[in-house]
Amino acid sequence: MPKLKLPNPIPDQLRPRPQRPGEGNGRKSTKDVVIESGRDAGISVVDWVDERTSLSGAARWTMFRKVPKGTNWFYTLGSATMFAFLSQAVTGVFLAMYYDPSPTRAYESTRHITNEVFLGEFVRGMHKWGATVMMVLIFLHMGRTFFFGAYKYPRELNWVVGVVLLVLTMIMSLTGYLLPFDQRSFWATIVADNINGTGPFLGPYLADFLRAGPEFGATTLARFYSIHMLLVPGAIAALIGVHLYLVAKLGTTAPPWVKAEEPEQLRTEKV
Repeated sequence: MPKLKLPNPIPDQLRPRPQRPGEGNGRKSTKDVVIESGRDAGISVVDWVDERTSLSGAARWTMFRKVPKGTNWFYTLGSATMFAFLSQAVTGVFLAMYYDPSPTRAYESTRHITNEVFLGEFVRGMHKWGATVMMVLIFLHMGRTFFFGAYKYPRELNWVVGVVLLVLTMIMSLTGYLLPFDQRSFWATIVADNINGTGPFLGPYLADFLRAGPEFGATTLARFYSIHMLLVPGAIAALIGVHLYLVAKLGTTAPPWVKAEEPEQLRTEKV
C-alpha cells in the first residue's frame, strides 16, 4: 500500500540551501524572512500603483537628470525655500484650528493658542519665525539665480515665475502680520495699506480691495485672513509646481567660474 506524502510544514524560506563560501549553515533567520517579505510586499504595492498611474516615468524624469560640474550648497537655497513654505503650510493649518478671524476675538484666540493650547507657543513660534526665514531664503535664492546668470536664455520664464513667487510671499507676509490683531499689527497694517494706496493707477483700488472698503473696518480682518490662508498659498503651490517643472525640463546652470568644456569634435577640428 503506497504511503501518503504529507506536506512539509517548513516554509520554503526556512529550508536549508547549499552553503556558499563564507556562509553559515545557509538557514535564514525569521528576521530575514520578515524583512524580505516586507520588501517584496512594498515592491508589489509600488508595481500595482505604477501599473495604473505610470508615475515611475515622471519620477525618473524629475529626479534623475544631469547636474553641471561645480554644483555646491548655493543650489540648495531653492529647496530650502520650498521646505520653509511647507513648514508654514503645516503650522498654519494647526493654528487655523484655534484661530478666530473676528475683530473682537482674534487677539483672545491668539493669546489662547500661545498660553493654553498644547505646544501652541511652539507651533506659533515656528510659524512666526518661519515667515522671516522664508523671506531670507527666497531673497538669497533670487540673488544666487541673478549672480549665476540662471535667468538668461532659455530660463527667462522660470525667472518671471520666481519673481511672481517673491511678490506672493511678500503679500502672504503682509496679510499674516495683521492676524494677531494687536496694536502693533493693527497700526503697521494701516501704514502698509496707505503706502499701497499711493501707487499709480492701481494703488487706490488695491488699497480698497485689501481694506474690503473705503475704511479699515470689521471685514478687513476676514479679507486678510482669506487671502493669507486660501488665495496666496494656493497660487504659491501652483507656481511652485510650474517652477519645478521648468527646472527639471531646462536643467540647472553651472557656476560662472566653471568654464564649459568644448565638444570632442571641435577639439579635433582645431588640432
